Order: sequence, then structure tokens, then C-alpha cells
Amino acid sequence: QVQLVESGGGSVQAGGSLRLSCVASGYPYSRICMAWFRQAPGKERQEVATLYTGGGSTYYANSVKGRFTISQDNAKNTVTLQMNSLKPEDTAMYYCAAASSGSWSDCLDRGYYGMTYWGKGTLVTISS
Repeated sequence: QVQLVESGGGSVQAGGSLRLSCVASGYPYSRICMAWFRQAPGKERQEVATLYTGGGSTYYANSVKGRFTISQDNAKNTVTLQMNSLKPEDTAMYYCAAASSGSWSDCLDRGYYGMTYWGKGTLVTISS
């Protein structure tokens, strides 16, 4: 049974940093599309950053490019999201998601509806 467990959320002031972690367990495949999504109250879930474990390719939403970094630690089955220069508009529930994928192009095309497994989320609150 695949499980994704997020951690690292919290409250910081604008300009600060947070590091989110997603530990994946029970995943039988080696090529995985891993992504972080976020959802603010009253808004749709947004794809923030994506990583393909098959080659390390990454994607970032324009709103976080240059501030967030997604990375993997295969030994720990963990994907992290380092978030720097945080802004109040980054406030949201952050979710880790995963799906088996045969290529980076497939991973990139999946989006919200193409992800198979989801964590329960971790709350990030940025104050001005």
C-alpha cells in the first residue's frame, strides 16, 4: 500500500524559508512522477513543482520559480520542497502527490487529475 506523508509546514514571516518533506512508502516502481500541489482557501489546487525520479527533470510554476526547489533523496524515499523568500500569497495547504510514469513528458502532462496517490497535506502560513 502506497503512502505519502508530508511534514515541515508551519508559520513564518514573509521573506522566510520552510522545507517540506514527503516520505513515500510502499511504492513498487522506480520511475515516479512526484509533485507538490497547493490549495489556498477558495482556490483551485495548483501544481507548484514536479520531479521525475527517472531522470531528475523538474518543473516549477512561474509563481515560485527561483524561490522553490524540489529535490529527491532516493536513499530515504523522500522528496523535499525547499521554499525561500516566502510571500503571503504562498499561504496554502501543500500536498505531495505521486504517480508511476514512463517518461518526463508523461510526468509533465499529468497535472492534478493524473496523479494517483496523495498525502494528507501540510499547512503553510506566511504572514506579512
